[in-house]
Amino acid sequence: MALLRALCMALVCVAFAAPAGAAGFGAYKADIKPADVFPGAERFGPVEGAPPAAAAYRDGKIAGFVFETSDIGYSGKPIRILAGIDNDGVFTGAKVIEHHEPILLVGISPDKLFDFVARFAGRSVIEMSKQGASKQVDVVSGATVTAVVITDGLMRGALGVAKSRGIAGFPPPSARLAAAASGTGEVSVLAKLPFERADWTKLLGEGSVRRLHLLNRDVDAAFQKIGVGSPEPYARAGVPEEDFIDLYAGLFSVETIGRSLVSENDYRALSSWLAPGQSALMIAANGDYSFRGSGFVRGGIFDRFQLVQDDQTILFKDKDYRRVDRLEPSNPAFKEIGLFRVPPAAKFDPTKSFRIELLAQRPTGPIEKAFTSFSLSYQLPARFLTTAPASNAAQTQVVASPAAENAESPQTAPADELWVRIWQSRTLDVAILAVSLTILTLIFFFQDWLVRHPVLFGRLRTGFLLFSVIWLGLYAKAQLSVVNVFTFTNAVLSGFRWEFFLLEPLIFILWCATAVSLLFWGRGAYCGWLCPFGSLQELLNHGARRLGIRQVSVPFYLHERLWALKYVLFLGLLGVSLGNMAFAEQLAEIEPFKTVVLLRFMREWWFVLFALALLTAGLFIERFYCRYLCVLGAALAVPGRGRMFNWLKRRKQCGYECQLCAKNCMVQAIHPAGEINPNECLYCMHCQVIHWDDHTCPPLVMKREGRGKKTSAPRRETAALSEPVTMKPPAPIKFTVNSKEKEHVEV
Repeated sequence: MALLRALCMALVCVAFAAPAGAAGFGAYKADIKPADVFPGAERFGPVEGAPPAAAAYRDGKIAGFVFETSDIGYSGKPIRILAGIDNDGVFTGAKVIEHHEPILLVGISPDKLFDFVARFAGRSVIEMSKQGASKQVDVVSGATVTAVVITDGLMRGALGVAKSRGIAGFPPPSARLAAAASGTGEVSVLAKLPFERADWTKLLGEGSVRRLHLLNRDVDAAFQKIGVGSPEPYARAGVPEEDFIDLYAGLFSVETIGRSLVSENDYRALSSWLAPGQSALMIAANGDYSFRGSGFVRGGIFDRFQLVQDDQTILFKDKDYRRVDRLEPSNPAFKEIGLFRVPPAAKFDPTKSFRIELLAQRPTGPIEKAFTSFSLSYQLPARFLTTAPASNAAQTQVVASPAAENAESPQTAPADELWVRIWQSRTLDVAILAVSLTILTLIFFFQDWLVRHPVLFGRLRTGFLLFSVIWLGLYAKAQLSVVNVFTFTNAVLSGFRWEFFLLEPLIFILWCATAVSLLFWGRGAYCGWLCPFGSLQELLNHGARRLGIRQVSVPFYLHERLWALKYVLFLGLLGVSLGNMAFAEQLAEIEPFKTVVLLRFMREWWFVLFALALLTAGLFIERFYCRYLCVLGAALAVPGRGRMFNWLKRRKQCGYECQLCAKNCMVQAIHPAGEINPNECLYCMHCQVIHWDDHTCPPLVMKREGRGKKTSAPRRETAALSEPVTMKPPAPIKFTVNSKEKEHVEV
């Protein structure tokens, strides 16, 4: 009881304490002026054009533009940011005007968001565009979605302004319009030249094949510039004078280059894989570092290099890749060679210059990595190019496009659909989660067979709990929260948008799976199997039992009253969220999920102390937090009460003659009278293991041993009615539950 009182006091203190750095309970709003994001400007013009922007003047000339972004953030409401770019496409500044991001008000200081936005100043929008699909994009730890939305919004806004105003290297709009109107403008196109075989020396000399040669010392120097030293002890450091990578690239789709690189048979086979007019790039390399990596095996994406042209970044997938065993015999031998076709949906022009960005990585911890990139510029030699009127080039493009589209339907979404790009980048994670959910569904559907094999079922459950903690929690950080419930409720009331909820693929899939599972198994599917924090509690309690830590038995009359606490907390938080979402987010810190799973205890001491107190209580009372304080569990229990099926078997002796299952339920969800409380059941199926075990379940044990059978001797009716019958208690029945020997006596 003293432990319970102490935890309740800690709960009150944490819920209502005002952490340092919190910006209050309301939304942040500030009066940001154009001069704040474009220092040195003498005056600003009116906001006009598409996209809207105000010209910034210096010395009487336009020095750049100021624009505003307004993208939907984690809260479901806009994040307004004012930013400026100069004529070279360099950000002059960026500041937050308004945000409603409640996740930043507790545990994550708003200053981190402001610092993140301020770091855009001095960075080139063109250079940053190559990072749009890579892992180099900065994030705010614990607020990844917010950071991704801000980055995407600023990049789209800046590139839109640069294109529409003809700055940062983009042609002036007037020149483009004039050429299109007159039809007299000329553009570069591929020349139709007869094939002429070229040897390796000529290909390199004229620039048909370009080289990127990096020694290990070159890469070491690049990492040292960003503050990253040797990879040891997490990986072997390379010999400084040896090749990190010696990479060569060329446009295979230009006939003279392609046929000169490989044999005739290989050229015919590889060319047939390309659609008419489709561009393809051949890359070959030696050295310690693989340009392919293993990402395309795990998730179907080559994440170590990308093709960048203008403001477009192209990532290649496994479906756009063909392995090449060797080049034409007269050419050098390489350790790895690959042919990559440009997806039809990409707006790639082989006549224009482009670059290949090689992403080098270095481990900085057991699971952390740092990244830096190296560029290889490529421009087709002039002899492969010619000019043609703009109208003819456009017609040629229109003719060629249907063939490419018919070859393979584009799989990429428009650039403004951020959630599609996020899903594509997490293909492997989505696949792993889908497989795990399929396995869990099979466990539930075949539970009657599995529970009759206690050893197999026990190992399967322990393995799934470990998966939930390690992969779902520590790696994927796919921990559901009651804040998701509040956000969904507010979105329904104020304007629902699917795009916002799709920004987190794993969270979205988990919520969909949880919603469906409520109809079949109530809250138990998520709370008992998929919740990383709940799984961690259970595994720690099992370890405590093995160490001999004595368990605290809560009397049922007190236990069923403590049940109500989490429902009271949930209803209170829900009511607060309808009026002030930010305040509800702060009160929702009663959930230790952010501290333990998302931030891994890297928070203020009071949050860490509260989380450790809950985990410590769980060592003595199994799943203590799930039983009495979990507001998410309460939120799931309310709709879960209407489940359509009840697949947990019971016997007429349950509660009346036997309470074995009730005493072994890990959360005491079984009433002494025998019935299972669906609101509290976590579907661990321990009771089902007992139910089918004829060496454990007392009614089955008695049946197996032949007890309770009628004797052959006649009974006296009068004795049965008037004389008391003295029954000899049965011998104690030995059984095993949870690897512990217990004793039960039937009376």
